[in-house]
Amino acid sequence: MPTLLIQLYGPMQSWRLGPRLERRPTQPLPTKSGVVGLLAAALGRPRGSRIEDLAALRMGVRVDRPGVLETDYQVVRNVIQAKGRGLKNAQTWRGYLADAAFLVGLEGERRLLEELARALKTPQFVPYLGQKGFLPAAPLYRGLRLQLGLEEALASEPIIVRAREAEEVDVYVEDPEGELLLPDAPEEALAEIGMPRALGVRAVRRYRITAHPAEEEPA
Repeated sequence: MPTLLIQLYGPMQSWRLGPRLERRPTQPLPTKSGVVGLLAAALGRPRGSRIEDLAALRMGVRVDRPGVLETDYQVVRNVIQAKGRGLKNAQTWRGYLADAAFLVGLEGERRLLEELARALKTPQFVPYLGQKGFLPAAPLYRGLRLQLGLEEALASEPIIVRAREAEEVDVYVEDPEGELLLPDAPEEALAEIGMPRALGVRAVRRYRITAHPAEEEPA
């Protein structure tokens, strides 16, 4: 099957799971639920829309730059307490990845991937890197590899950030026999605002490859 390549690179990214509590850590790599939400936004699908077609795509992530884990401490004043018991100040600790770069591959039917490629070039809604306000620093669309499956496409693509030498990088691909179980499988429809998400578990295989820098263009 063909593979759509997306590059997720920006000053800040945050790929969270679970409810919005005081402490909101980020995952170390893009979640499938987050990537599917990004695709749905590019297509212009509103909240509540069905997304089974996007969730069925087989996803892989190559970690070209893992980034640095940071924490943003915030205080929100005059928050209404449960059952209207007055106001209080709320503290939150929000985790994010600074200066990370990921190459994401999505394997599936050609027609859907071509539709996604067009949407990523001219998205209907503003795309974010996991959290509102975290904008990408480079175009999301990397390319459509019609003759390459997921593993081959991730292995053959040059490093998406500037590099002088080849580097050993981690790759995570969906595999029913994978040794890692990640609780980030997308729900059947986009969650409404204020409603909890119902995420499932998917199996992922982790391995390492050598990624090569892009060839420099002649001066």
